[in-house]
Amino acid sequence: MTAPLRLLFAGSPRAAVPTLEALAGGPHTIDAVITRPPTPQGRKRILTPTPVEVSAVERGLPVLHARSLTPLQDELIEREADLGVIVAFGGLVREPLLSAPRLGWINLHFSLLPAYRGAAPVQHALIAGETTTGLSVFHLTEGLDEGDLYAQRPHPIGAHDTAGSLLDRLAIEGASVVADVVDRLAAGTIEATPQEGQPTFAPKLDRADGRLRFTESASTISARLRGTTPEPGAFGELDDGTVVKVLDATIGHDGAPLAPGALALDGRRALVGTADRPLELVTVQPAGKQAMSALDWMRGLRDRETRRFA
Repeated sequence: MTAPLRLLFAGSPRAAVPTLEALAGGPHTIDAVITRPPTPQGRKRILTPTPVEVSAVERGLPVLHARSLTPLQDELIEREADLGVIVAFGGLVREPLLSAPRLGWINLHFSLLPAYRGAAPVQHALIAGETTTGLSVFHLTEGLDEGDLYAQRPHPIGAHDTAGSLLDRLAIEGASVVADVVDRLAAGTIEATPQEGQPTFAPKLDRADGRLRFTESASTISARLRGTTPEPGAFGELDDGTVVKVLDATIGHDGAPLAPGALALDGRRALVGTADRPLELVTVQPAGKQAMSALDWMRGLRDRETRRFA
């Protein structure tokens, strides 16, 4: 019978929770869960733990707070774990911690490496208009997502997927893949293979990446909207500088041609012109207001006929 492993787990967001839960429900022991400290949330700025911490506490697992693993290096080395597992923790693992666990560290990455190395692979895949992505479990090295691969799984991208919906599915699928890799590492029945192909990169997005430019095609705008939803969020800027968040939109299949950025009501549709065909706005959030129907927003917009998105 294969002896269970002693694990370290590092992760913070919701996408890391399925893997933590899969490992906690398996034969192995989680010696420590490393996650980011609680942060102020909401209007009342209440200190709120990460989703990973909430899950770990529910399962009685020991939690350590850190924004990177370096401050905990000595403590983690002293735990003499067999394997470290990282999912969406952020930052690189350096020596001597990198080689401290007997089997090293593995990482769940949400792309088919070497494509989309970096912090935002799901978002960049959507923005690029990909129809397929996937996940990779690899042996961690000091390089950025450069390690040898233990497992990969392709995953289709739906026409209406957002970064949020796609990441949720990948996180669930990835949990079972990680659990299988850990079991096979414990049994000594798996070997990693080098990544093949030319790498591409997916750096963290900032607010500016969510700006929609209506001089582009409708499909390009739709891809950016889906890739930046829910974070950092997509938005358009009217000709007077007013920012309008775009929460949902679809590509119009008919309607009179509109100049890029021009606004129009077509029955019960709120349309905006692009480089080719109209984009139908479904849900928007004007500056300083709650999310609302784009139809209601456009109906209430003064001088609608002369207004446009810049």
